[in-house]
Amino acid sequence: MTATVETLDGLTRRVHLTLNKEEVEAEMNKRLARIAKTVRLDGFRPGKAPLRMVAARYGHEVQGEVMGEALQKAFSQVVDDHRLAVAGYPSFAPGQAGAFVATFEVFPEITIGDVSQIRVTRPVVEVGDADVDRTLEVLRRQRVRFHAVEREARAGDRVHVDYRGRIDGEPFQGGDARDFPVILGEGRTLKEFEGSLTGMRVGESKRFDVTFPEDYFARELAGKTATFEADMKSVHEPQLPPVDEAFAQSMGIHEGGVARLREEIADNLRREARRRVLARVKEQALNGLLEGAPFDVPSSLVAMERRALHEKAVNDLKARGMKDADIKINDEIFEPQAKRRVALGLLMDHIVSSHGLKAQDEQVRALVDEFAQSYEDPAEVVAWYYQDPAHLHDVRGLVLEENVVNWVLGQAQVTDEPTSLEKLMGNA
Repeated sequence: MTATVETLDGLTRRVHLTLNKEEVEAEMNKRLARIAKTVRLDGFRPGKAPLRMVAARYGHEVQGEVMGEALQKAFSQVVDDHRLAVAGYPSFAPGQAGAFVATFEVFPEITIGDVSQIRVTRPVVEVGDADVDRTLEVLRRQRVRFHAVEREARAGDRVHVDYRGRIDGEPFQGGDARDFPVILGEGRTLKEFEGSLTGMRVGESKRFDVTFPEDYFARELAGKTATFEADMKSVHEPQLPPVDEAFAQSMGIHEGGVARLREEIADNLRREARRRVLARVKEQALNGLLEGAPFDVPSSLVAMERRALHEKAVNDLKARGMKDADIKINDEIFEPQAKRRVALGLLMDHIVSSHGLKAQDEQVRALVDEFAQSYEDPAEVVAWYYQDPAHLHDVRGLVLEENVVNWVLGQAQVTDEPTSLEKLMGNA
């Protein structure tokens, strides 16, 4: 069959397909005859129903199957004849004089720009004792214990209060509580509220006003002033555990004590720093590639990616306890992200195939080992990855991405920038 492929807007193509009616009818009759040999219709023994009745009952269904297969076969022939790289799936519609029209998209032709003009700033981070000390302090605070004291409440103390709030003399939703815990200075309640509790002793009562911010999450309270009456029930001061042998054991370090704990923290910080550096560099490298190689992105692939992102977001919200009726997310909000992801995927696939980049086995194993280090039993994690080749699919994809980034870095203008771990982590 000969067919002319029309170029429409951008990557969209159209082709007219004409099916052989005799071949279609012959295939339909063949299938209906096969069905007639076993079908059971009312009033007839199995396989004894007249063919015309079988056709009346199953003809429409069989016709749909045969026509669908014939269209797909004819379309595949056109794709082969014209060497088309089809993106997504074609849509078929009736044309003129019994023909059909197939509309589809093709993959774009990609030309990589001048990679040497891409500028990348690469953070260089050294993990030092001060970084380990800060992490230890965070771990100590996560294991803080509170002890009752008989003094006024201070910043850092945990207090329990009974309070009653009124706006214009009337109670409001969430305005009353008993034995309500507050860690002063933590910022989990309004600053005015916490500040008013500071300095109170157990048994004391206090009356004070609090003005809700204009952007308060409860819109009915935003900008309003409430009068609270609070009774101090208890004051507890924090006590952090000392960094000693017992603390190390509580962190799962049973040999080597504090020194070993510090080594493990430093190793974990280096792994996290490496991950963050790679993410920063990767973003810059890929942005540079996209800017230097503009091309049309197949809308069908973007739509598929958009739906996948939407489904993932909905599933995440369900996992957090939200009900279907409460989830109102339109997949259109994922359009920019989906378009970028598809464009990057096409760009990286082009580079991988054009330059013969591969995920080497030793690279895959190194990344699996790195993942495994954050688990209690690394060997068990490694075994899980290698017991099924499918488990390594995502790992190989990450290795390929890193190889593409390294290919860019080998030609781009890379500037190493000494950076503190705090700044890299976004804490400074």
